[in-house]
Amino acid sequence: MKQFSLSGSLRESVGRQNAAELRRKGDIPGVIYGGNSSTHFSITTKVMDKIMASSDTLELLIDIDGTVRHGLIQEVQRHPVTDKVVHLDVLELVPGKEVKTALPVRVTGNSEGVKSGGRLAINYRKVRVFGKPEELPNEIMLDITHLKIGDMIRIREIAIPGCKVLEADAAAVVAVQATRASIAAATADKAPEGKKKK
Repeated sequence: MKQFSLSGSLRESVGRQNAAELRRKGDIPGVIYGGNSSTHFSITTKVMDKIMASSDTLELLIDIDGTVRHGLIQEVQRHPVTDKVVHLDVLELVPGKEVKTALPVRVTGNSEGVKSGGRLAINYRKVRVFGKPEELPNEIMLDITHLKIGDMIRIREIAIPGCKVLEADAAAVVAVQATRASIAAATADKAPEGKKKK
């Protein structure tokens, strides 16, 4: 996974009043858990914005008062009205201990079906997986070059060494769908020579 280093400040007290005070100052409270102990910390809104701007699944390297903890975002809580981030939950990564996360899907190649007028549909921008931190890849790369109109790549065709994919086997991750233009072109090609449009 791609890594993102940031600094966090240890929270001396925990509770609604402390969290509200942090937000007034422009900071965001958070907690990292899942390892030997839970640690409550805070980060700046500016840092949080950089994290949220990334479409990658990031391994956070959080430096809290000189101690670096590795973790994955588990939940981002937002204000119901303003949609601003109000709390961050981070699962600590422990070598050899499997975790659940979602990996971004990337496509490569120029589909034969798209060249013929079809439309590429990406149904899964991220795919949920279960595996050890050291075996999680940065992304799931799918080559769509061979896909014709009507073809798709299903979850069962994705293999990630050391990891289990958690989506339904038959679900289509990407598919090349027919369009009106591609249907019209196919119909014209099948028409008798004398009936083809000039």
